[in-house]
Amino acid sequence: MEAHPQSELQDAKSQDPERLDRQIRFILEIDRLKKIERRTVLTDRSRQENSAEHSWHIALMAVLLSEYSKEDGIDLLRVVKMLLVHDIVEIDAGDTFVYDAVGSEDQEERERAAAERLFGLLPEDQSEELHLLWNEFETRETPEARFAGALDRLQPMLQNIHSEGASWQAHGIRFDQVVDMNRTVDEGAPELWSLARRLLEEAVEKGHLEP
Repeated sequence: MEAHPQSELQDAKSQDPERLDRQIRFILEIDRLKKIERRTVLTDRSRQENSAEHSWHIALMAVLLSEYSKEDGIDLLRVVKMLLVHDIVEIDAGDTFVYDAVGSEDQEERERAAAERLFGLLPEDQSEELHLLWNEFETRETPEARFAGALDRLQPMLQNIHSEGASWQAHGIRFDQVVDMNRTVDEGAPELWSLARRLLEEAVEKGHLEP
């Protein structure tokens, strides 16, 4: 007979009397994500966004844009979970600017250590689930991960396009760099990549992105 999810939850709770304490500790720890500043600025150019805002923003994007996934029948809840989880490691590892070649050299090592510590705060079953979601996002081997990754690259492009290239100009980023770094959007959402290419070309024409 197949186990009932509610009974499995009760078993997990009975086996770990500190379960709620560990969950609350994790919840309080991830509040620190609100302090991690990203290089991307808000569309009104008033300030840089933080990583918690980024994660919320693309999770909602997934809900609204799931029809543009390259593959039909994706598990939207899994996509949303990945997008809410994938940047938690920045609490320890910090945000690495996607165009920073030096900072990217040890990024994987820093983020894996962060994942071990942060997800390790949770009860074992939830720790394993979040760790699997994080790894799935990083490896991009499933349709859900490819779509999530496409949105993760699309979101900062949209913000740059609609803030007149604020962070691109601040860091001397060129059109070819943006295209090379973000062409993986095509793997998860070809229609969204077509939109992004058109908007990038318009940004060059307007002088918001160096050719």
